[in-house]
Amino acid sequence: MTESGEKKQLLHLVFGGELVNLKDVQFKDLASLDIVGIFPDYASALTAWKSKAQATVDNAHMRYFIVHMHRLLDPQA
Repeated sequence: MTESGEKKQLLHLVFGGELVNLKDVQFKDLASLDIVGIFPDYASALTAWKSKAQATVDNAHMRYFIVHMHRLLDPQA
């Protein structure tokens, strides 16, 4: 909680793209990355991630990720 009593924002980024191969996280084309969005909590990011991952299940090289942006913005926390 923050000083005003609100729930603290824990920002999460959901994005994905087609990988060069299945052994590494190296994208085929950075210009075509799918930026799904930034979400205020992990639960909503997970819902978005699941939706995108399930929609692209036929393409084995397509991967989506959740980035914990709040950890990057405040590494000491």
